[in-house]
Amino acid sequence: MNESQSVILIDDETDLLKALRRLLKAEGFQVACHTSAAEFLAAARPPSPGCIVLDESMPGMTGLDLQRELVAEGSTLAIVFLTARGDIPMSVRAMKAGAVDFLTKPVKDKDLISSIRMGLKKSADLELNKNEVDLLRGRFETLTDREREVLKFVTQGLPNKQIAASLGLVEQTIKVHRSRVMTKMRAESLAQLVVVAERLGITSQES
Repeated sequence: MNESQSVILIDDETDLLKALRRLLKAEGFQVACHTSAAEFLAAARPPSPGCIVLDESMPGMTGLDLQRELVAEGSTLAIVFLTARGDIPMSVRAMKAGAVDFLTKPVKDKDLISSIRMGLKKSADLELNKNEVDLLRGRFETLTDREREVLKFVTQGLPNKQIAASLGLVEQTIKVHRSRVMTKMRAESLAQLVVVAERLGITSQES
């Protein structure tokens, strides 16, 4: 399984990169090495699932800076920090932003490999969730403007009669739109439709 999973090492210590690369290759992982965050950003992104082993203190963009950028772009790559100059506030910021672990140098091989495996599991879960949301978003795009309005009202728990009054339509028309929404979104129940709306961030946008 490991051969299909990517580990990306980002550290300005070239000797450490070589040593870690040998270790992880021996474990069967695909390994890419970069000596800076900028170099990583300029390279082609590895396929998910993947785990970045990231130094915090590097010239130019720091590890936390890179983490913020990856979070902002919605990356599903997991991050394990590995640094010689970390402190508690720094580790707290990293973990709150979604890092899998915050390790200090020198690190035991088994601890690093364990954290990487956790990172790869997290990355796989994130990728699966992203694919599912993309599929739901594709279904949502097939709805008409009116059907989207009805969807928002329905997932707020409003009855057909109240939705009809709000939209200036008759109740039977709402029933037709509601049925079409359920069919297009492939929801078998109102509860399932509410979950879909929440995953798409629809209900949270309503007051």
